[in-house]
Amino acid sequence: MVVERENRVKKWWQQQDIFTKSITQREGKETFVFYEGPPTANGLPHAGHVLGRVIKDFVARYKTMQGFQVLRKAGWDTHGLPVELGVEKKLGISGKQEIEAYGVEKFIEACKDSVFDYEKQWRKFTEAIGYWVDMDDPYVTLENNYIESVWYILATIHKKGLLDKGHRVTPYCPSCQTSLSSHEVAQGYKNVKDLSVTVKFPLKDVADTFFLGWTTTPWTLPGNIALAVHPDMDYVKVQQNQQVFIVAADRLQAICKEADVLSWHKGKEFVGLSYQPPFPMSKVKRGYQVIGAQFVTNDSGTGIVHVAPAYGEDDYHAVEENNLDFIHVVDETGRYKEDMLPLKGQLAKQSDVAIIKMLAEKDLLFAKEKYEHSYPHCWRCDSPLLYYAMEGWFIRTTAIKDTILQNNEQIEWHPDHMKHGRFGNFLENMVDWNLGRNRYWGTPLNVWICQDCEHQVVPNSIQELQAYAKDPVPDSLELHKPYVDKIVLCCPHCHSDMYRTKEVIDVWFDSGSMPFAQYHYPFANKQLFEKQFPADIIAEGVDQTRGWFYSLLTVASLFVGKPSYKRVLSLGHILDEDGKKMSKSKGNVIDPMQLVETYGADALRWALLADSAPWNNKRFSANLVAQAKSKVVDTLQNVYAFYAMYTAIDQFDPHQHDKGEQTLLDKWVLSRQQTVVNQVNHYLDAYEFTSAAKVLAEFVDQVSNWYIRRSRDRFWGEGMGSTKLAAYHTLREVLITTSKLLAPFIPFVTEDIHVKLTGESVHLVDFPNDDNAAINVQLEEEMSGVVQVVELARQARNVSKIKTKQPLASLTVVSDASHASYVYKYAEIIKDEINVKRVDVATEMGENVCYEVKLNFPVAGPKLGKQVGIVQKRLQQLPEDAITQIVKGDRTLTLPSGETLQLEEEDLLVKQVTKKGLEMAVNPTFTVLLDTQLTKQLQQEGLARELIRAVQLYRKELNLPVDQRVNITFAASEEMKTVIKSFQSLLETNLLLKDIHFGECAEMKSIQLENETVRIGIH
Repeated sequence: MVVERENRVKKWWQQQDIFTKSITQREGKETFVFYEGPPTANGLPHAGHVLGRVIKDFVARYKTMQGFQVLRKAGWDTHGLPVELGVEKKLGISGKQEIEAYGVEKFIEACKDSVFDYEKQWRKFTEAIGYWVDMDDPYVTLENNYIESVWYILATIHKKGLLDKGHRVTPYCPSCQTSLSSHEVAQGYKNVKDLSVTVKFPLKDVADTFFLGWTTTPWTLPGNIALAVHPDMDYVKVQQNQQVFIVAADRLQAICKEADVLSWHKGKEFVGLSYQPPFPMSKVKRGYQVIGAQFVTNDSGTGIVHVAPAYGEDDYHAVEENNLDFIHVVDETGRYKEDMLPLKGQLAKQSDVAIIKMLAEKDLLFAKEKYEHSYPHCWRCDSPLLYYAMEGWFIRTTAIKDTILQNNEQIEWHPDHMKHGRFGNFLENMVDWNLGRNRYWGTPLNVWICQDCEHQVVPNSIQELQAYAKDPVPDSLELHKPYVDKIVLCCPHCHSDMYRTKEVIDVWFDSGSMPFAQYHYPFANKQLFEKQFPADIIAEGVDQTRGWFYSLLTVASLFVGKPSYKRVLSLGHILDEDGKKMSKSKGNVIDPMQLVETYGADALRWALLADSAPWNNKRFSANLVAQAKSKVVDTLQNVYAFYAMYTAIDQFDPHQHDKGEQTLLDKWVLSRQQTVVNQVNHYLDAYEFTSAAKVLAEFVDQVSNWYIRRSRDRFWGEGMGSTKLAAYHTLREVLITTSKLLAPFIPFVTEDIHVKLTGESVHLVDFPNDDNAAINVQLEEEMSGVVQVVELARQARNVSKIKTKQPLASLTVVSDASHASYVYKYAEIIKDEINVKRVDVATEMGENVCYEVKLNFPVAGPKLGKQVGIVQKRLQQLPEDAITQIVKGDRTLTLPSGETLQLEEEDLLVKQVTKKGLEMAVNPTFTVLLDTQLTKQLQQEGLARELIRAVQLYRKELNLPVDQRVNITFAASEEMKTVIKSFQSLLETNLLLKDIHFGECAEMKSIQLENETVRIGIH
């Protein structure tokens, strides 16, 4: 039924073009700008995608209903290694060599074809959860218009002198054979166990004397060029087992506990000394000496750092500053080169054990140990990364670091700690953006270099490319490899040929350019772009802190100097019900489409929005969605179904029938509704989705379980009296307003209800506004007090195990005068709800309760010492009036000996005890005392009420119309007949009866009431 309703609503949306109307009808209104973070459609959507899409749809619907125009352009991220890897797998090839053997052009076409493998599933998923976004006119990062805008941005950055080529030590994936940017690296850290090693480096020309160098990357030792010491740090020469070692003084106890100190030195005394490397390379002419470096510390290791310039950024700069040689012993596949004969062809990162064995054989191993640390892995293929010196293209983001930090200050973060925490810290430690990728499927880096004078030309458009080209370039040129690689430019300086650099760009630069490139800015849509920049809000998972959030901010800061968004919602992860990350290997993945098909999209959306703040990691399960369906979606639907059923019976027409006369309940629910409107507006304007959801869930429950239940006699009553008319008008207004309030949360059921009530789409109307004038604070407070009294009385019934159908004699409500005064006013409601004959109100407990007083032994025992037993016995002997005096504060106790003691409040434990036949329940405002003694008449009335309930259930089983009057035949004992006759008027009031008969009839149902068997026939 739920899925049928949602499919019917979706079909109606399409037929009436409601999404488009929601945008066009706001033309000319203030815009609220939303950017869609582009997913990649070469994989299936998963549970993590649902939260982001639900949040984005929620905000867009809410802001539209507030009167803003909210354009919602979908986007597809189409470039990058994930696509390449998927195509390699499909083609049965692996690695650059096999790609080039297959043919780059064919490979590019295969990438292009694969990008939208799952677009249909994405569209179905998006529509199924009710996410309104323009998927018919999306921005697509592979299209020429998009790439041309990216080229324009890069050309602008180049003109500013911020894009250049140079050597850097960068994180490098040997499997993908390309480098990564720092924000990519940040997404792939894992805890791993590795080997660290302390190595003996023999001092040249000095026997049995060694520098002790420590490294956590033994595989880099063949690339050693120098040892680094801190010039101003204290070092010692120590003797151990006939050998002399040089180590930082502060590290001595951790490394050589039994060694004898021979002498003290400053690090600068060793600078310039030569040593013998563990893996000498004949091609090194300037190296294998000690250098001074400020990055050396004494908080770990030996205070002497092994320097391998190809595999560490500090190492690279240190060797460069000291004019030492640079060597690479590992190739681009991550394997040792040919001049590393013993290890030739082995994967360097997997060779730590082999290296350590070789050190031991050479007697150069001082110590080794396993340690656990966080190590970066490729976010795409999961391979451990190497830090690898290579030539590449970098954007000098560090040059505009202050601008980026200032722009972040203008952004509102949810949760706010991200601003200066996870995100702010990342910005503070930013490095230059490693832009180039030695791959194939991506936006080609638009830099052409002269083969003679090395002049660079960076075309900002196809038109500018045509202007520099040697040969004609068609307007339709596809801006991808290998097509752009064939374009040769003419150098404007020396007129020699210019060829494009081979790299494509980091895919994150693509997605970070979307505010501009989605509209082909600045080549087209300038006015639209200005209207849509910057975004009022973006929302994605917390992992995008170092992904899309970073790239969006940085690209805009580089290009226009401003942030591209004003507000960001950083969403938590969706975990399984045990708090574990979902993964196929664990078998704990939840299919969002299956949840939609089982429980409906409304229930799924509500479960995500109402359970906890969206920035918290969510423990998620099908059970959570089932509860959301039952408690909110179904309850709201049932309220509407109740209204629809009775208005159909009475042929109620809100436009023809007058308003009637409102009761206190009508006035209360309308006031309560406006209070909820004010609260929801407040919470949603602060993006507190969960708080708003809780307020709404409570209100839906109050409408169903308080307003309707308390008003049911009016709905059931015959004719169209003034109070019934008021009930219909009131419930209709509540349903319309509640549908509007809930529309961004659960768009399907609210649409269904609103259209049936008004003929209009709820998503095309305005959100309810604050209106304090419509609120009756006193009435709401009083009704809240009444509900509290009823709940307490139900607690007392539950403890006594007496059903609500069983009438009781009385209920006494005890509270202060301010509350007691209005309880009288609502006594009839309380009597009816609790099924008691009388409600009494008091400001004191009176004789209904007595007190028990005991010593609080842990507190009083140490004070009283040997007298503790005497005092306890005396307390047990006190008469009731004396105990009452103690409770009131007079804690003077006279012992049998005549001695008096002054006890403190903390010395005593006071317990209220009700008199026999009373059950008590208490909250901070009220105490209720329920008389649980049953007379025979009360018991008989209880049986009558149980009989009424049984008849009503039987009517439902027979599918009788709710307004159909019937004859009932009872076959029962004489005692039960007496009960029926005694309470015939009660039966007639609650059942639509023509007449009651006793005897037998054709079809009868047998029921059990207490010890009585009764058979019922309805005809």
